[in-house]
Amino acid sequence: AIDEYKPLDATTNPSLILAAAQMPAYQKLVDDAVAYGKKLGGSEEEQIKNASDKLFVLFGAEILKRIPGRVSTEVDARLSFDKEGMIQRARRLIDLYKEVGVGKDRILIKLSSTWEGIQAGRVLEAEYGIHCNMTLLFSFAQAVACAEAGVTLISPFVGRILDWYVANGDKKSYEPSEDPGVKSVTKIYNYYKKFGYKTIVMGASFRNTGQIKALTGCDYLTISPKLLAELSKEHVKLTPTLSVKEAQACDLEKIHLDEKAFRWHHNEDQMAVEKLSDGIRRFAADAVKLERMLKERMFSTENGK
Repeated sequence: AIDEYKPLDATTNPSLILAAAQMPAYQKLVDDAVAYGKKLGGSEEEQIKNASDKLFVLFGAEILKRIPGRVSTEVDARLSFDKEGMIQRARRLIDLYKEVGVGKDRILIKLSSTWEGIQAGRVLEAEYGIHCNMTLLFSFAQAVACAEAGVTLISPFVGRILDWYVANGDKKSYEPSEDPGVKSVTKIYNYYKKFGYKTIVMGASFRNTGQIKALTGCDYLTISPKLLAELSKEHVKLTPTLSVKEAQACDLEKIHLDEKAFRWHHNEDQMAVEKLSDGIRRFAADAVKLERMLKERMFSTENGK
C-alpha cells in the first residue's frame, strides 16, 4: 500500500503490527525480533519485551525504506499513566532505531494523550530532542495541553468521535461539515493557528472520504489504504476548508491548563473520557496478544514442549 500510494509519512500501532506480524511476508522480521530478544537474555518477561520493542522498530525501519518522511512508533499503551515509564521506553525505542542506522529525526514516538503522556512528551521534546506524536486525542483539553507542552504533532481522532455520537445519540448519520469528529479537529486546527502554536495537527481515524475532504487544508491527515483507494477514483478539485487566515480571524479565547484544570475540562467531555480509556484498553489488549504470539515463538518449542 505504501509503494502504491507514496505517502510522505506512515504510522504504526499495536493493532497494525499484530496484524502484520501474522502475515507470511513478514515472518523474517518476527524471527529477527525473537532472535534479538533471546540474545539479550534476562527473564522470560524481559526477553519478550525486548523482542516486542525490536519488532516495532524493524517494521518502522522497513517502512522508512519506502517513505521520505517519518514513521510513528508507539510506546506500550500499558504505560499510559506512567510518565517516567513512557520516557524510558521512548528513549529505548530511539536507541533501537539508532542500532539499525535510523536517526531520531525520522521517528515520531507515539504516546497516549493522558496528562502523564503529554508531560512525558514535554520532557522528551525539550530534554532529548525526541519528536512525539500524541495519539488517542479526543478532547479540546487534550489538544490545548499538547500545544502547551510543545510536542511535534497531535493525532486527533475523527472516526472514533463519530462512532461515539452515533452509538450514544439519536442521530445516525451526519453531513461531513456537521460531523462531530470533523468539528473537533477544525476547532483544534483553528486554535493552534490563531495562537501560533507550532504543533502539527494530523487528523486521524477516518470512517469515510467525506470526513477527509471536510478537513482539506489541515496540516497532515493520516489515511488508510482503503480510503486512499476511494479517493484515488475521484477526480474533483478540492478547495481547502481549513486555512491559517480564517483560523486567525476565528472567535476563540486562549486558555492555559495546569493538571487540575486539564483533568476537569477533559472530564467534562464524556465522549473523550470514554474513547480515551477504550482506546488505551484496546491498544493494551493488542500489545498483550502480540507478546503472547512472541512468547509462543520464543519458548513453546523449548524443553520438548
